[in-house]
Amino acid sequence: FSCEWAAAQFGFRPPRSDLAFALEAREGGTRAILVAVQAHIISYLLFTRETECTHLERLCRVGRWEQEQALAAALAEILWAAGGGGRAVVCLVTAPVTTMPHEGYRASSFTERIQLFEFSEKAAAQGFISDHINCFKGEGSHGVILFLYSLLFSRTLER
Repeated sequence: FSCEWAAAQFGFRPPRSDLAFALEAREGGTRAILVAVQAHIISYLLFTRETECTHLERLCRVGRWEQEQALAAALAEILWAAGGGGRAVVCLVTAPVTTMPHEGYRASSFTERIQLFEFSEKAAAQGFISDHINCFKGEGSHGVILFLYSLLFSRTLER
């Protein structure tokens, strides 16, 4: 992955601003993934989340906690759909690995540390993502790459 991909995470605009619902997207290849997730975030905020605000106010009065919940719901929804409605796999980075890569492969110090968490219920996957949301939105988290890996493993390599 390029430096651009390595630096990409799911970051929102400032909470309680006119664009509080919007993910920040930089130029480049990660933008397509961010746009897909953004669509699910807007759908969640407008039609799923319980609130007494009007539709437009639902988007503009989003605080940090609502941003995180919307992101967790969007990621879980997409992973669940990728898993055919029967499973979702979430990839997170664990402690450093001390093994050497196989011949012909280059160690990235990232891919070798990924751990898979499989869920057979969408609510459980969403709860897990919510509990580990900083793994996707934190600075230096490689959040977009983790989500891409999660998509691949949820969909399965055979499919």
